[in-house]
Amino acid sequence: MRRQLTLPDWSVFEPYSELFWDVTVFVVVAAVTVLLARTVVVPLAVRTVRNRNRNNPTLINATKTYLTVASVGVAVLLGLIAAGQARFLLNTDSAILVAALTFTLGVAGQQVFGSLISGIFLVADPDFNVGDWISWPGGEGHVEAVDFRVTRIRTPDNETITVPNTELTNNALTRPFGRDSYRITEDVFVAYGEDTEHALLELQQVATNHDRVAAEPAPATRIVEMGPDNVTIRAEFWIDDPASGDAAEVASAFRRRVKRRFDEEGITLGPPAGRELSGSVTVTEESA
Repeated sequence: MRRQLTLPDWSVFEPYSELFWDVTVFVVVAAVTVLLARTVVVPLAVRTVRNRNRNNPTLINATKTYLTVASVGVAVLLGLIAAGQARFLLNTDSAILVAALTFTLGVAGQQVFGSLISGIFLVADPDFNVGDWISWPGGEGHVEAVDFRVTRIRTPDNETITVPNTELTNNALTRPFGRDSYRITEDVFVAYGEDTEHALLELQQVATNHDRVAAEPAPATRIVEMGPDNVTIRAEFWIDDPASGDAAEVASAFRRRVKRRFDEEGITLGPPAGRELSGSVTVTEESA
């Protein structure tokens, strides 16, 4: 007895054939658009911006980031148009839905959108750049990158922190140390009985002889305070390449050298304040 082979009934998928075709066209067009953007458009735009703004790495990085995200939006739009679904965006009911979603996202994501707008302002600010050492009420450090929502900053302790863009735009920013150098300030307490001029000279020599301290500008020392118990002297010196993140190590090495040098020269560092206690203690023995 011959058994007849039964073929699957593909007719059940016929109502969905148009949908499958639209999805295929959408995926192909969107994928090709993203591929062209990442391999041709974005690299060309970044190269053009780099050639015209060699001293502005912030703008270069932002161009790459924002164009990459924008290419995804363009890919989705072109995919919808190629699939014949662009009319969905023009439909009255769809327009109401889009407006409702926009309102909901706007209320729920005010902080996110605020950070996004702040990031654009930071990118457009000519006085704010990747590679700068900046100081703000929350800390200080070397700017590594400006993203959509946060700015990545490397601190003097070689830690990378992410700071919301709104925190940088809502507070005063200073750049006290320059883009290629970092200033280290160290205070030393010296006893009143010591030769202060000698202490200042030795402090300056320690900074000058440090191999990581920059020759220009030259290290400087000065008296900053005459306290009740000791004299405060200060050393200020600069190191090159602050992006290396070893400012804390340089400062620690400087303190060790100062302690060793002052011990060799017999200079007393910050002696404990003298205190005199007066009075009497009476002990009374009571009989049981």
